[in-house]
Amino acid sequence: MRSLRVLAPSRLHFGLWSLAGAEGRQYGGVGAMVERPGLALAIRPADQFAAGGELAPRVLIFAQRWAEFHRLPLPNCQIEVVSSPPEHAGLGTGTQLALAIAAGLNAWCELPPQTPRELALSVGRGLRSAVGTYGFVLGGMIVEQGKLPGEPISPLDCRLDLPAEWRFVLARPTNLAGLAGDEEAAAIDSLPAIAPEVTASLVAEVREHLVPAAATADFPAFAASLFRYGLRSGQCFSARQGGPYNGPVLTRLVDVIRELGGVGVGQSSWGPTLFVAQPRQAAAEEFVRRLGAAAAPGAIDLTISSPANHGAKIIASS
Repeated sequence: MRSLRVLAPSRLHFGLWSLAGAEGRQYGGVGAMVERPGLALAIRPADQFAAGGELAPRVLIFAQRWAEFHRLPLPNCQIEVVSSPPEHAGLGTGTQLALAIAAGLNAWCELPPQTPRELALSVGRGLRSAVGTYGFVLGGMIVEQGKLPGEPISPLDCRLDLPAEWRFVLARPTNLAGLAGDEEAAAIDSLPAIAPEVTASLVAEVREHLVPAAATADFPAFAASLFRYGLRSGQCFSARQGGPYNGPVLTRLVDVIRELGGVGVGQSSWGPTLFVAQPRQAAAEEFVRRLGAAAAPGAIDLTISSPANHGAKIIASS
């Protein structure tokens, strides 16, 4: 008898460059995987299938989707979420959980490894953004093209490693939650289409500045481009957010971060997690000290994470 552990990084989403209603590809965008906070699953032998831990209801839903997709019965095992980021925080927890369950059950049942597309389809993910889907398998910084009508998930545009010494400071107000699920879908559906010239400018920012800066380890250029891209993408969501960032608390927090010298700041998905790129660990630690001193005690949760230039890991033990 054996047990499995599935360890998945977390996802930062830097912003979409298109929405429903636009001509051509919809959604599309860029993001990156980070080591922390990450997600861990344990799969152990059991007399019948069972789900444990705080996220047990979601585990069961994704496992049932996987079984229906593969036309297999649920195996005799217990899946427990050992640790996970908070849900609805902009860290892609739902997608990473779903894909971790799919990959873990594939390994448990000794099925062939699946592509990102197959993993997403098996648990019903990738309906809009596919950054977290490709990131789960490949890690690194992900650029996806966006979906054409009828495509199951967006094609991958490019993927590259981020310099190992770079860091992201994650700043999350403790009294806020982002959007997810049906609420997120309704919010996106209510937004006007992004004008073609705005999409073109966002794509150009990524291809002409953000990707080259990451590929050449030019941190100042990367941080400046990251801010420009996030601000411009966020402005496309102003009708729902009230501005480029989701509400006055995050807007003010971005201002404070910029005042403290955090050039590469952005909002991950709908927030409330903000990220601040830093060139190295020592700079990240100093920035956390200064930002923590500027905030009210307990008002924000601060985490330092390195880039995750690898996909999820599956570790077997006897």
